[in-house]
Amino acid sequence: MGQGDDRERAATVALLCRTSTEKGERELVQQLTEGASAAALLRERLAPVDLFSDPVEEAITQAKDEIASWEQGGIQVIALGDDHYPHRLRDVFDRPLLLFARGTVLEEDDGVAVVGSRTVSSEGRLIAAELATRLVERDLTVVSGLAAGVDTAAHRAALKAGGRTVAVIGTGICRHFPPENRDLHREVAAQGAVFSQFWPDRAPDKTTFPLRNGTMSGYSLATIIVEASERSGTRIQARKAVEHGRPVILMQSVIDRTQWGRVAAGKPDVHVAQDADEAMTIVDDLLDRPKQLEDFLSRIG
Repeated sequence: MGQGDDRERAATVALLCRTSTEKGERELVQQLTEGASAAALLRERLAPVDLFSDPVEEAITQAKDEIASWEQGGIQVIALGDDHYPHRLRDVFDRPLLLFARGTVLEEDDGVAVVGSRTVSSEGRLIAAELATRLVERDLTVVSGLAAGVDTAAHRAALKAGGRTVAVIGTGICRHFPPENRDLHREVAAQGAVFSQFWPDRAPDKTTFPLRNGTMSGYSLATIIVEASERSGTRIQARKAVEHGRPVILMQSVIDRTQWGRVAAGKPDVHVAQDADEAMTIVDDLLDRPKQLEDFLSRIG
């Protein structure tokens, strides 16, 4: 990575340090997507150069020092403008400006999210594990949120099957939530990657998990919701996936137990599966869509 890229990443960190609202971050994302320079935007925000100092250069130097400190701790810092920012996530409107990662970051990562309730039933745990195992058999990455319940079952099954698994977490990357998943966090990073869009020491709060769900949807080809309650955070991921134009697969129990599941089932590209076999049939059809489109275009071409 060149010096220009390093400077832009540092300027992005400095900008985000000075942005206190989600709306402000969205505006920055839009400006950078339209071709603005992070360093130039930082220049607009800070005091002008005087005889004794340049506030922009001071801010960038401070940010570079902070990035170096994070990297020494094994944390990768990925800005929206970096080439290795996950490409599928780059395509959604609410992509985060900055990602922190441990593990192996792939620009092109074909993953399916397997998510659901923290208080999962024994049946739901088995379904999550079976889905994860069968996704690995198809050389797909198992994406989840490293939470208790469905997420833990999905990550562990993917690891056991020798596949790649990715966690998109709702805390800073130096935090472990729940605490009992500290070792799982390390194992997922070793066999895949852990991503966070929050400052490394950020504790969880009522805003972090909904934002995380949107990022997980954006990262994934599709989302499978195994089990959920009426107030489950996974309903946010279902809504976000619909907004992103990404397929959603709801297991039948979600339809049976939640009003939002029944409403979601009527949305475009939202599917209902009775069991793991039916869910994987839907996944296979989703994976075949590019070929179906290519065949269609060749027939009318």
